[in-house]
Amino acid sequence: MRRAQGKQQERVTLGAVTGHGLRRALSALDYFCFGFGSMVGVGWLVVMADWLGRGGPGGAAIAFAAGGLCLLPIARAYGILVRDMPDASGEVAYTEGILPPVVSFGAGWVMVLAYAIVCPWEAVAIGNLLARLFPGIDHGALYAVAGRTIYAPRLAVGICVTALIGLINYRGIRSSGRLQTATTLGLLACVAVFVALGPLHAHPEGLQPLFARPGAGGAVVSTLLVLQIVPYFMTGFESIGKAAEEARPGFDPRGFGRAMTQAVLGAAVFYVLVIAVTALVSPWRELVDQGLGPDTVFARAFGSTAIARLIIAGALLSLIKVFNGNFVAATRLLFALGRRHLAPPALGRVHPRFGTPAVAVACLAVLTALAACLGDAVLIPITEVGSLAAGLGWCAACIALIVRSRRVGATAPAAVAGAVVSAAIVLMKVVPVVPGSFNAPEWIAFSGWCGLGMAFWFGYESGWPSGGGVGRVRRGGARARDRGDGLS
Repeated sequence: MRRAQGKQQERVTLGAVTGHGLRRALSALDYFCFGFGSMVGVGWLVVMADWLGRGGPGGAAIAFAAGGLCLLPIARAYGILVRDMPDASGEVAYTEGILPPVVSFGAGWVMVLAYAIVCPWEAVAIGNLLARLFPGIDHGALYAVAGRTIYAPRLAVGICVTALIGLINYRGIRSSGRLQTATTLGLLACVAVFVALGPLHAHPEGLQPLFARPGAGGAVVSTLLVLQIVPYFMTGFESIGKAAEEARPGFDPRGFGRAMTQAVLGAAVFYVLVIAVTALVSPWRELVDQGLGPDTVFARAFGSTAIARLIIAGALLSLIKVFNGNFVAATRLLFALGRRHLAPPALGRVHPRFGTPAVAVACLAVLTALAACLGDAVLIPITEVGSLAAGLGWCAACIALIVRSRRVGATAPAAVAGAVVSAAIVLMKVVPVVPGSFNAPEWIAFSGWCGLGMAFWFGYESGWPSGGGVGRVRRGGARARDRGDGLS
């Protein structure tokens, strides 16, 4: 037992104190809030009618419950990898020495996209959500993109929130962690109120029919139609690993895996409860026909706008935490790629006072603000790429764990199951006959991102302007292999 504890402590020391100066301040609660907070956005508010239209209350609830269970093996695989390799470079570190170097880099690069693309989307969505509370902000039209008008107040709000998130992350992970914890707990408190109030105006007959599609196979079809979109709303638990180097001293490395599992289960329970309560309060077919959200449904049921404002307030908190959680994950991954000279080395610099990847934070904040200027019309097809990117990263990580386990004579059933699930997610996006698969805009966006990644790769191969990149990375990889995979 003592020897095992010594090995765990050695892994924490090797992973978290490597001379780069990142501040170590995150607790188990912080990690749960980063995982859960990066997963649960405002889909439950703005697209509830779509969920119910696809599957009905029964199909939607079963799909999110099943989706959570399907993601558990991936969370388990990531928990083992992060425990043994608490490295901000995530998938790059996990696949190093397992997959070809360019593929290893590619796995990390697509995960940057999975996190980074969420940030401008949230910056735009915050303005859209505020318009529900204050319709008067829809004035001062500036320009139009793809037929969608960009209003000055909405854009100003998005840019200001981006600047605030950037500043908080620039000044330290402790501040970012506090923001994540506060907004996550605030969301849970708001949702607990309307979930508790729901049964007071429950109409069980409104749940019928339970499934959107009739017939003997209707339940299966209804559930599958929702299940294919569940990955959109439940990615982000693995972002915990990107902040693994910032765990407070003495943190048990097994806590990373526990936080991921809790985040996945918590998100699944959250979605099931919100779906069930919304359908209980109002006949779901009426909700679908009118395109209503939980805020309007509860306002009508209780004859008060106060509860609607409470729900929207919870959604605003949810937006901020998703924005912050994905911002942290993207900047830490960019920082780690810069540190390995797989991206411009300046991204790997740490602020001497705040212990944060200051250059990566500033770059992502600027790019987020610029992308937010395009509005949601352009961002929608780009955001679709995030699901494919996450699936590719998950699959690479699970394959790496399978190979590492076999090298030490062990098995990894969770990784095998995770690889199957993540491969299925990828196939749903690339096989043309599957509903919701990529169209031309998505392929163009994904190809453009891959092209930028290849430019970074060739910069790495040539040593970047500072020189010596390849040698430093290879020696770093050798050190990682010299200390062993740590599988036990």
